[in-house]
Amino acid sequence: MPHMSRPIVVVFPAFNEEPTVGAVIRRTPREVLGHPVEAVVVDDGSADGTAAAALAAGAAVHAHGVNRGLGAAVRTGLAVGVDRDAAAIAFLDADGEYAPEELERLVAPILAGRADYVAGSRFAGMPRRMLPHRWVGNRVLTVGVRAVVRRWGVRDLTDGQSGYRALSPAAAAAAEIVHDFNYAQVLTFDLLAKGFRYAEVPISYAFRRHGQSFVHLGPYLRRVLPAVWCELRSPSAARSAGVVSILDDEAPEAVAPGPPPLAVEAAVGS
Repeated sequence: MPHMSRPIVVVFPAFNEEPTVGAVIRRTPREVLGHPVEAVVVDDGSADGTAAAALAAGAAVHAHGVNRGLGAAVRTGLAVGVDRDAAAIAFLDADGEYAPEELERLVAPILAGRADYVAGSRFAGMPRRMLPHRWVGNRVLTVGVRAVVRRWGVRDLTDGQSGYRALSPAAAAAAEIVHDFNYAQVLTFDLLAKGFRYAEVPISYAFRRHGQSFVHLGPYLRRVLPAVWCELRSPSAARSAGVVSILDDEAPEAVAPGPPPLAVEAAVGS
């Protein structure tokens, strides 16, 4: 019997993304670096045909009965990936802003043992067009994240709000997303505080053509800052992590990985 490689699980958190989710799934590679790719859509209480469109495109669907929030959807997706014994777990928005064809960029540092947590940066190495209000919001939030992560030795973080990320199995199992609204800052702080290695890779970016982003700077900060404050006061914030620069193609010596996988309870609705 031939040996089967562990899969790469790609998670698409989705809320009312019927117009785009099917096309994004079909664009996703079926294999990356010798690993089969499995698409998983976490339908976060959509009121449209998101789940049906995802199933028709060949994805597995895990449904929340009600809309719980992007953080909750990512938490469910990571748990599904851990349960499937994935070699790496990536996630990206289902609205077409990010290119699933670039999956290899995200998972390659993890599969090579150079990083545990990889963020796709829209600003690393090349300028990106972005709507003015979103550019301002991203820059404000990224400056805040960058100021905090220096405590863990990370000096080169350029996109604190990226919606395209990948985790090693150990990082995914250990990750704690402490609120349901979003994951961006708290996931980064949690994993760096636990000693996982961070890397960035450049990615492309396209304007959303359907629907609206839920991120508006004022309400976003009111929802996220209390959770960030709690995360930074947690006991795990005492550990340190290093940063890997993928932009210069250097492959540093592998260092000790983060903590061993922990049990994760999958919060999957019916």
